[in-house]
Amino acid sequence: MTIDHIGVVVSSLERGIQRWEDLFGYRPYTDIVTNTRQKVRVVFLHKPQSIMIKLLEPSEPDSPIAAFAKRGGGLHHICFLCENLQQEIAVLVQRGARLLVLPEPGEAFNNKEIAFLFAAGNLNIELIDTVEKAAVVQDHAERAILSD
Repeated sequence: MTIDHIGVVVSSLERGIQRWEDLFGYRPYTDIVTNTRQKVRVVFLHKPQSIMIKLLEPSEPDSPIAAFAKRGGGLHHICFLCENLQQEIAVLVQRGARLLVLPEPGEAFNNKEIAFLFAAGNLNIELIDTVEKAAVVQDHAERAILSD
């Protein structure tokens, strides 16, 4: 497994994007995508030679992250890319992690399956087995095609 991105909860994606641009030089890698199952709006941010950041904003009052966002938000999860989602879930559960969200389509990943687990040390883990991101900003998509 390798780290794909770090998830950070914000109360406003627009303000969060601006803050990450001003403070750290990150730029949007994707447009904003709404995840209807998780009740969040997300955007991926990119900076050359750095890990991707996913900002999350609650899209509904009963979003699982709504209370966290009201308290100011912050670090939410680390997402690991694995080769086989089902197999890695079994391994992590065997090692003591607790499955929070069964595999389900993730709109931010072109509906490829995602899962969430909770591990010791208050570690919230997202698992994916795809590098696909939905709504990639056009200039990033063009660069990817040119580099193939």
